[in-house]
Amino acid sequence: MDVANVACVTYESGMVAIIDFPHEDKPVWILGKQYNLRRERQEAQSDVRSRLWVSYRKGFAHIGGTGPTSDQGWGCMLRCGQMMLAQALICRHLGRDWRWNPDKEDAKYIKILKMFLDRKDSCYSIQQIAQMGVGEGKSIGQWFGPNTVSQVLKKLSVFDEWSNIGVHVALDNTIVKDDIRTLCLQCNNSSNSSISSTPNPNPHTLNGSIGGASCESASASSGQRSWRPLVLLIPLRLGLNEINNVYIERLKRCFMLRHSLGVIGGKPNHAHYFIGFLDDELVYLDPHTTQPCIHDDKWGNIPDDSYHCEQASRMKIQNLDPSIALGFYFHTEEDFEDWCVDVQKVIYEKDLGPMFELTEHRPSHWPPFASGQDMESFQLPLDITELDDIGVEPRYDSEDEEFELL
Repeated sequence: MDVANVACVTYESGMVAIIDFPHEDKPVWILGKQYNLRRERQEAQSDVRSRLWVSYRKGFAHIGGTGPTSDQGWGCMLRCGQMMLAQALICRHLGRDWRWNPDKEDAKYIKILKMFLDRKDSCYSIQQIAQMGVGEGKSIGQWFGPNTVSQVLKKLSVFDEWSNIGVHVALDNTIVKDDIRTLCLQCNNSSNSSISSTPNPNPHTLNGSIGGASCESASASSGQRSWRPLVLLIPLRLGLNEINNVYIERLKRCFMLRHSLGVIGGKPNHAHYFIGFLDDELVYLDPHTTQPCIHDDKWGNIPDDSYHCEQASRMKIQNLDPSIALGFYFHTEEDFEDWCVDVQKVIYEKDLGPMFELTEHRPSHWPPFASGQDMESFQLPLDITELDDIGVEPRYDSEDEEFELL
């Protein structure tokens, strides 16, 4: 066996439990779907296995021409951002109920996967994220926080004409409905206004689910306007040095919303992509496994097994760092309006303050809304695939850099 091709696992002691779901009569929630582990354990496993698992890679071309050839030790939050956005694109093009079948070719799935391969001409590659992060004050090889990766993904989505999604990053824990409508409602004669005919299927609604309205694809019927599918990212800080207990149940309820894309976070310099919960444990995909960089062959085939994992990991929710970003996907305007109602059951808890706020109009002391979702928002010296070479030494996880304060 070629030692150079052996994956290097970098799990941190005491934080990771790679164990299968128990054979018990209890529910597990995965991105808005509930499974009873006694009756539906295989379905839950299939759901986990079908998520794109994007881990550390090694052996790709130098980032920026002279930068690192591996993101081991610094790229975990970038990988988590990739996983969350990949889930959004799966919902956009294939639907939430899509399942990975390694024996069946799926052109849309392959097209999504290629957007995350480790090469500079892939829209959401590690190269593009790292180089776009320079504009957010992050040198190549420097660790990102959840807010930074959210801002970078928002910028990169502009170049994804196929998906034509709007990405909105909430400011100051506040979602302004007018801003969302400005971003997502567009004229029908716009060159990119069409919504994929692929339906976003009805939710797998079981007793106790939040938000049971239909999730079917439908064109927005408001006059001459149509809805641009939306990815909503909400950076939050749920405590000072550790998560405040008053937010734990509310955070768990976020995974019960049918529009959920999960949560990116973890602990300082050790990020995970959280996709659900079981009792008081969070279920997550861990990027801290270093695998060789892969390429498609001359026929366009991709050995994609390494982008799916058989089992998720789990950790106690109390170990979560308070700095996180929530993600939600809305295929239609009706989805967004339904969520605005459903999320009220989540963010409030008795007399405690909300996790975040929804408001109809922009606060008067805020500057005018700028979506940042058009080509004119960027003044790149070259095409996005040809950004300037920036050669810097990587900054690794051992530096004990904190999550960003929002």
